Amino acid sequence: MITTIAFDADDTLWHNERIFLSTKDKFTALLSGFHDKIYIERHLDATETKNIKHFGYGVKGFTLSMIETACELTEGRITGDKIKDIIAFAKDMLASPIEVLDGVEDTIKSLSAEYRLICITKGDLLDQETKLARSGLGEYFDALEIVPRKVPETYENILKRHDLSKNEFVMVGNSLRSDILPVIEIGAKAVFIPYESEWFHEAVSAEELQGKIFTTLENIGKLRDWIQTQ
Repeated sequence: MITTIAFDADDTLWHNERIFLSTKDKFTALLSGFHDKIYIERHLDATETKNIKHFGYGVKGFTLSMIETACELTEGRITGDKIKDIIAFAKDMLASPIEVLDGVEDTIKSLSAEYRLICITKGDLLDQETKLARSGLGEYFDALEIVPRKVPETYENILKRHDLSKNEFVMVGNSLRSDILPVIEIGAKAVFIPYESEWFHEAVSAEELQGKIFTTLENIGKLRDWIQTQ
């Protein structure tokens, strides 16, 4: 019954969280003369969470949160040179090589011969379009949906736009909050493939998962066999 498979991008198709964690280490080192690492990280996390509604997801919003955090934690004493360092961190993030996860290309290529594939991702429009192109996977996807947030209404709108029923659609991703729970809420199927680390903003509680039915696979290489059993 499945005709269309949708994939999250970051940390489902390629490594992404590694880049943010590495940059966070550089940022805490930059401010080490003012506060300890844990305090800086917690303040940055709080600022980033607060700013998502203003700046959205992605490198640019993260960079603005780093600059705001630096201004606050130094009580305005941050120098222009250090602000330039933060901007350089952002440019390095955007230029980072795209490291496709093991098994992804073979799986995507194989599935594209029989199913419609859609990439559904959050983040900055230009950055996400560029990453898909640089990944070498773009040719296998029939559509790219870059959305400001992933909630049930987001998926409902995508289904309508592509003239899909919930029974022929499955979403594959590494985030329970964004890729799994909203999809099963609208009555569609979802496959959870955990990544090596979890972004704090995407964490869900055990209570939120109670009664929720979805499939968990160890890696994307097992996806094709699962699809064929549906």
